[in-house]
Formats: sequence, C-alpha cells, structure tokens
Amino acid sequence: MRHALFDSQRLMRDQLRSALKRGLLAVLDIGTEKTSCLILRIDPARLASGARENGALGGFAAMRVIGAGTTQSRGVRLGEITDMEECERAIRTALQRAEKNAGVRVDQVVAAVSGGRPTSFGATGDAEVMSGEVSEADVAAALVGCPEPPLEEGREILHALPVNFTLDGASFLSDPRGMNGQSLAVDMHVLSVASAPLRNLARCVRRCDLELAGVVTAPYAAGLASLVEDEQELGAACVDMGAGSTGVSIFLRKQLICLDSARVGGAHVTRDISEAFSLETAIAERMKVLHGGVVATGLDDRELISAPVLGGEGQERTLTRAALIGVIRPRVEEIFEEVRMLLDRAGFQGLPSRRIVLTGGGSQLPGLEDAARRVLGQRVRVGRPLRVAGLPQNVTGPAFSALVGLAVYSVRPHDEFWDFEAPSGLSGGTRMRRAVRWFKDNW
Repeated sequence: MRHALFDSQRLMRDQLRSALKRGLLAVLDIGTEKTSCLILRIDPARLASGARENGALGGFAAMRVIGAGTTQSRGVRLGEITDMEECERAIRTALQRAEKNAGVRVDQVVAAVSGGRPTSFGATGDAEVMSGEVSEADVAAALVGCPEPPLEEGREILHALPVNFTLDGASFLSDPRGMNGQSLAVDMHVLSVASAPLRNLARCVRRCDLELAGVVTAPYAAGLASLVEDEQELGAACVDMGAGSTGVSIFLRKQLICLDSARVGGAHVTRDISEAFSLETAIAERMKVLHGGVVATGLDDRELISAPVLGGEGQERTLTRAALIGVIRPRVEEIFEEVRMLLDRAGFQGLPSRRIVLTGGGSQLPGLEDAARRVLGQRVRVGRPLRVAGLPQNVTGPAFSALVGLAVYSVRPHDEFWDFEAPSGLSGGTRMRRAVRWFKDNW
C-alpha cells in the first residue's frame, strides 16, 4: 500500500486524537441534497473510562451534540463535488449555523464521502508471535503480511480494517494484544474509492479553514448509526438511500465486511416527477415529500394534487395521487433491483442473519418497506439513527443517519492499518470477487 496515503491517514488520526483531547469536534456530511454539520462536546476522561469499561461500544456517554446546522447542498452531484466554490459556500453556511447554535468555533472536522464508487476487497496475512505474547508489533507484522489488492489508476484506499484475528487456530478475536500464542493471522477488509472525489472533498474542507480529522464513507457511517448491536453481530445490510446514490454496507460480528453503492437515489425520483408532470424540481421534490408513496390504494384515485406548470405563467395542473405513485414506484423498484444485485454479488445470502435496514432521506416514502420486501425477499425495516445526547429533534430522522454515524465513528473509531507502526508496505496479492463471499468461505 502507498506510504504517502498512510502518512495522510496517520496525520488525520493525530488530528482526531487532538480534537478528542481538546473536547471539541465537528462532523460534516456533504450530500447531493443537503449539507449538515454537528458540533460535538467530548469529555476526554469519561471517553477514556468508557472505552476501558465497555470496549468498542464505550465512550458514547462522553459525547454530546451542542450545535447543529443544515443547508441545501450546492455544487454536488451523485455525492461528488462538481463546483468547489458552491460547495464551499454550503459547508460554510452549515458550519456557521452549527457554531452559532453551539456558541463555539471549531477547527477540526470529520467528513463523509458519499460518491467515489467504493469497492471492497478481502486479504489475509499472518506472522509469528515473537515473544509468546501478542504485541502491537506482532499485529503490525501480520497486517504487513496481507497482500495488497490491485488498485486501478485513480483510486485510493480509504479504509483498511482488521476485522478478525486468529491466534493458534482460535478465531473471531477482535483484538489479540496481550494474549499468549505463537501464530497470529488477520483478515482485513480494504475499501478503495476514486481519488478525485476524495481529494476534492479534502480540498474543499480545507478551503473552509478546517483541519481534516478523518474521512469516512457515508454508507459505513450510516450503518454505525442505524444498525442495532445484534444486527451488526449476526449479519445485516444497511441500505443508505441518499439523493444522488444508494450505498449498501454489510456488517458481521460488529465489523464492516463489504460496502458498495449504486449511482441512483431520491433525486432521480424527483427528476422523474418533474419530467412526467412538467414541474419545477423544487415543486416536484415538495410533492414527493408531501404526497408521495410506493403503494397505491383505491382512495388515491380520488385524492387530487394541484401544482404550477413549468413555464406556465401561473397556470396549474391537477393530478391524482395514484398518478404520482405510478411515476415513483418504477424508479423505487429500480433502486431495489440495484440493491439486490449488489447484495447477491456480495454473497449476502450466506450470512447467519439477513436483515436489511433502510435509512437515508429516500427511505421515508410510505410503502417503501413493502416494496423492499417484495423485491429483496428479506426482512426489512426502516432505521433511524441512534439517539446521541443533545441531538436536536430536527436531525433525528433517517436522512441524518450518516451524519450521526460520523459522530459515533469519531468517538470510537475502529482500528485501521495505519494505526499500527508497520515495518513496510504491503505487496503483491490478487483481487477477491467480493468481501462477504470471502468472509463466508474463511469464517
């Protein structure tokens, strides 16, 4: 793997640790439709004691939201920045609103990346335990033993997560440090994204006079906030239905083991409504939110909706809710067909539990769960982000799952490859078809 990238990742980790010690951090979700920001107040002593007592689940009580700000996104399409100046303006607006609510100014931020065409790989490495007791150096040596997945030109590794350790044949270890043994092996999940969207995000954040303390892919963050503990343990998929894209993150034994996305989302539904009924985009979005649905009933033929015609100079047209649903349903079914294809390609059927949790702004249409069950053939529920102390009521809906997930990630980040002092980079290796199928075969 690339040392230059690891240097930047380690620098961001240092910034995150610094922010947690100072007790003040911002998290930022830049989506296609909205840009949202939370400001967190952290109690460092309570965070440390919570980690000791509760491990990976500890520390959340040490975090409190003290400010929130949201604005309409500008200069973003399909989850990727297309206009730096417009996106910078949206970031500054959301940040300033959050800072005003909190009465503080922040310098460090953890941001989510929604686009970038994420791709998952699986790799296995091993090493001999040098002293009979597993040390951090032994873990680093095992990680270095993982073959490097081949990266296409223009892609970067965003996450490199050790998701399972095996010590002398005993598997399912989350952290073997301090344990006695002779032979250590590690299974690692590597996630790559396109370089350009990632670098544009970093540059835009820095232009807002902010230090980047971490970048997390949005579907990963949404899964951290929306899946309950048992779902993360037994195997579940979080489907984050954003405006520009739909991300799918799969968890098993409380680890992210696969992530993928489809470049279709709620904005495509809005565009279909706009084109079908000759409406302005803003009017079509409002109609979708207020009157939209996926399953029509006999009453919907009699429910009339009025809307101004595009370019009609005050003219209005009337349509039935049934007609509106007739436009929405095919696109929603297309999104779920894409999700089903991603899940099948990942080998999702091989997991012990196959629950699917829908979240994101696009998950709020009435009748969506029934449509998902029909297309995906699995148990489905709509998930809201877990409650974080101080979280305002207006950011508790599914549309803010990724944002809240960033806060969860920030106070308890999972170990990644660059958290260990590896003696050298990884080399060689061949690409796996998909991480979930690989985990099914190896676990």
